[in-house]
Amino acid sequence: MTNKSAIAPAQKLSEKLPLPLKRLADLAYNYWWSWTSERVFLFQNISPEAWERYGHNPVAVLESASYERLTQLAEDPFYIKHLSQVVAEFDAYINQQDTWVSRVAPQISWQNPIAYFCAEFGIHESLPVYSGGLGILAGDHLKSASDLGVPLIGVGLLYRQGYFRQRLNRSGWQEDYYIDNVFQQMPLELMLNERGEALTIELQVRQRMVKIQVWRAQVGRVSLYLLDTDREDNDPIDRWLTGHLYGGNQDTRIAQEVVLGIGGVKALTALGIQPSIHHLNEGHAAFCTLEIAWQEMERTGKPFYDVEASVRNRCVFTTHTPVPAGHDVFSPDLMDSHFAQYWTQLRLSREQFLALGAKRLGDPWEPFGMTVLALRMCRAANGVSELHGRVSRQMWTALYPDRPEDRVPIGHITNGVHAPTWTAPLMADLYTQYLGADWQTRAIDPAMWADVDRIPDAELWQRHQVLKERLIAFTRYRIKKARTDRGEVGDRIHAADLLLDPNALTIGFARRFSQYKRGNLLLRDAERALKIFGNAQRPVQIVFAGKAHPADEEGKRIIQKLMEWCQHSAIQHRVAFIEDYDIYVAQKLVQGVDVWLNNPRRPLEASGTSGQKVCFNGGINCSVLDGWWCEGYQVGMDGKGINGWAIGEDAHTSNQELQDRIDSESLYKLLEEEIAPLYYDRDNNGIPHRWIQMMKASIKTNAPLFNTDRMIADYVTRIYAPGCSTISTPSLAQVIV
Repeated sequence: MTNKSAIAPAQKLSEKLPLPLKRLADLAYNYWWSWTSERVFLFQNISPEAWERYGHNPVAVLESASYERLTQLAEDPFYIKHLSQVVAEFDAYINQQDTWVSRVAPQISWQNPIAYFCAEFGIHESLPVYSGGLGILAGDHLKSASDLGVPLIGVGLLYRQGYFRQRLNRSGWQEDYYIDNVFQQMPLELMLNERGEALTIELQVRQRMVKIQVWRAQVGRVSLYLLDTDREDNDPIDRWLTGHLYGGNQDTRIAQEVVLGIGGVKALTALGIQPSIHHLNEGHAAFCTLEIAWQEMERTGKPFYDVEASVRNRCVFTTHTPVPAGHDVFSPDLMDSHFAQYWTQLRLSREQFLALGAKRLGDPWEPFGMTVLALRMCRAANGVSELHGRVSRQMWTALYPDRPEDRVPIGHITNGVHAPTWTAPLMADLYTQYLGADWQTRAIDPAMWADVDRIPDAELWQRHQVLKERLIAFTRYRIKKARTDRGEVGDRIHAADLLLDPNALTIGFARRFSQYKRGNLLLRDAERALKIFGNAQRPVQIVFAGKAHPADEEGKRIIQKLMEWCQHSAIQHRVAFIEDYDIYVAQKLVQGVDVWLNNPRRPLEASGTSGQKVCFNGGINCSVLDGWWCEGYQVGMDGKGINGWAIGEDAHTSNQELQDRIDSESLYKLLEEEIAPLYYDRDNNGIPHRWIQMMKASIKTNAPLFNTDRMIADYVTRIYAPGCSTISTPSLAQVIV
């Protein structure tokens, strides 16, 4: 088919720009611009005020810019030179043929790419179709796939209002609200058919036919296709199928997963894309296996069970959830209402169909599990850390009664982060000076990271301090604005100007607020916590951020307790809570804190990636031994951590009260006896050399392992194209632009 939307939006925008600026349109419609600060600067410099007003959306900024301002930039030699350099880099990147994957796994081609399905994608704050860790991981997955030249496309949903926005009222209670996204003003392209009309597919949902249109966001070399039901020719209820991320009831959830899985496969067919592999990132997309089976049955005329092996060979699955309640299951009655006609197309009986998602066969009341369906219909499955792999094998052993637990076919590939996205510009510049200009393309090379020792302590510390000051300034601004919006008294508003101390030990804690993540563990012994944070000789301060799910009342209560604690007279200048956590807030936090705190109940953290982002910026982790930290934490000859700290004992217990008591006591002791003393151990020039030694150890030991270049390489060599050439660091370094 002919896709007339491929260049239309960029061309339309380009026509409004002066000749020297026309290539800004190409950059604006490809999120490659968002990965480094020198590219962001091109749009931010047009109008810093508009950049903030439009949520860092380059298309909206260019559309709103006056022609006078654009012509000013067009005759600015420094701006034009900068633009030319970025455009040359962009063109070389996009047009590169000799990529890492072309050498390692040439059998994966753009003619039959990998289709990566996920319910959310965290590419950038200007594309708010993500809620948290799963989406951020998916976004970083696409970025590194692009960097390595992996023929991969993303498939997701385009939410009219995305995930909810957060504000806190005067009592500290979270209030949820939503903002409509205007897709036509975002870096998105509506896919068109050969007649120039919106490309649509039809899908039966809730016994009605729903029309779905497809948008594309470009992420470097990778295309992300997003499905949208908000069309005037749909029933008003169906228009809201893609209204909210993780919103609504079970009926809404299953309907969204039908759109993502079945609709996603139909959309790719309509686009003329024939994937070699369908990668299900979490169970939300598991219904795609059924549509693949139906299409294969139509093509071959064979029954379901004869094509099942073929489907399985084309599908792989990543699970992210070690909590049983986190795996979507649907009642048989709900499955009846959505699939009664669909299983007849598959030529299956109701019992045969429901058995595909049944953990216990033969029970008529057994719910239909999306993870169960994915495990049954995929040839490979993996958890997202070594520990999570073990937990997953234990969790799903009932599906494999003929195998011992250690032979359950669920492996692991530990998550990573996209280094260019999360490394602060000041740190990136330092790495360029001491590790080499190509450090971003050699992120998996331990020998390169060993050169971090060459960075003078004073220089590393000075840059870290600047980043911390930036975090504090940002925190003061956000909290002052929040207090003003709440209508708090003048003294309270102006007090935000004195919030936090750039010279104090600064801890960061940001994540979804749910009970198992224990956002209030620090407050378990309130008096002891006050002594630590109210210490005049060794001041400690903390910045919190994160949302509770709208339906999670207990999570909201945890936030409220933290807000009350923030107002205690003894520590009110040392505790802060930033509202409405998003990618932009996350970047400021992971780039500016001294210590990253993570204290979930083990083993309920599948991996976690925030602490990995901190490492690239010289921050140090203080975490329970769960998720990725089990692999990252290293101990010296004295039994103490050389690159961070471990909270509590490495023991799993079902006694939550006991675990909370052990872990809180351990955390207090670490802060009092190890972390604060080490931080404030300074030379005559105020340089904490032993602390900086641990900062460098954090970078050297974690950066080469916990990045998405390594992660993607693992997916390619172990799952996408098993048996292909062995990955080698030189090949990565040589071929990534």
